[in-house]
Amino acid sequence: MKIPSKLIGFGVVLLILAVGGFGIYHRIKGEDAADATANAEEGSDAPLPSVSANSLFDDALPVDVQGVPVVKDTMVRTVDATGLAAAWRESVVGAQVSGRVLDVGIREGQRVGPGTNLVVLDSTDYLMDLRDRQAALARAQNQYLAQLAGSQSFDPEVRAAAEAAARNSAGLPGAEIAIERARLNLERTKVKPPFSGTVADLQVVEGQQLNQGSPIATILQTDPMKVEVEVLERAISEIRPGRMAEVRFVAYPGEVFQGRIETVNPIVSPDANTARVTLMVRNPDGRIVSGMNANVRLPFSDIPDVVMIPVEAVVERDIDRRTLVFLFEGEGDTGRAKWQYVTLGRRNNTHYEIIDDPNDPRDRLLDPGEIVLVSGHKNLEHDAKVRLGGGVRTVDGVVTGNR
Repeated sequence: MKIPSKLIGFGVVLLILAVGGFGIYHRIKGEDAADATANAEEGSDAPLPSVSANSLFDDALPVDVQGVPVVKDTMVRTVDATGLAAAWRESVVGAQVSGRVLDVGIREGQRVGPGTNLVVLDSTDYLMDLRDRQAALARAQNQYLAQLAGSQSFDPEVRAAAEAAARNSAGLPGAEIAIERARLNLERTKVKPPFSGTVADLQVVEGQQLNQGSPIATILQTDPMKVEVEVLERAISEIRPGRMAEVRFVAYPGEVFQGRIETVNPIVSPDANTARVTLMVRNPDGRIVSGMNANVRLPFSDIPDVVMIPVEAVVERDIDRRTLVFLFEGEGDTGRAKWQYVTLGRRNNTHYEIIDDPNDPRDRLLDPGEIVLVSGHKNLEHDAKVRLGGGVRTVDGVVTGNR
């Protein structure tokens, strides 16, 4: 039987394709085998590379963090209160004699001393009254001498009694008192401040007629200033005069002033259950003015020998709601962040107390001098590679480059 030519041609094509594919396959296999042989010759004993968590941390760049030493010290607990600034002393100066204002020598905000003339009143009437009193005194002195001339006794007691009788009869005591009062009234036409301070609330103008007691101005002693705050009665018994407190004014955000506790009022308000605490704040440049709102942080109790860490060192994991810290372990600036579960005790505004919990083997009491991380540590894993790029911050806030 004769095979069709088309069928023969199709078979030849299939044969060619099969032979070509077989050759390509062997060529590829040969190259793979050669590569494997070459690799084996280069290092037949080298293990295959593996990937682990530690190797990833080793290869990663260290995370910049900041550390703070654990300390054992006295924990100072504080209470916050609000209040207002006021002048340490304040006095409304009034006219002590009546008269017309000739001169106003001050302006509001001016600093004045005890010798400064605030205002000067017309002194004409008081000067004439002084002269009248001087004349009356002279007449009384003449009368006294005339009466004394008739007494010739040499007995000291008799002569002293005669002199006293003559003084009273001549009116000398009254005349002397009258002349002193006239001089005082003349001096009072020049109104002076009771102490050095700043002028406020000036209320007079030149030409104004003043009566005795009319207000002239208010004098404020503005250095130091005082800040009065109301403190809850539960803290009053622990607040001691002489201790320093932090004072912040709304007018100067971010700035902390030092105030000394001066007095604690021993009366507690029955309505608010608070007592007044007065602080003294230095104000040499006059930046603090009366009426400024103040926020005060007062120390009210001391707890000695407390192992403490900064508040920002504490991390709470969402998995088990446990608190932990990261400790720095290493030499120099570079090392590892090791997490450590801790049990927190009391706290103040800046630090936590660390206590030992014998019921939890995962916790331990930290040792003073260990470095806890306070910055850059929130998202670290255990054993992460870190660098103290932020330095080590000491208890008083000083940052050093390394340990």
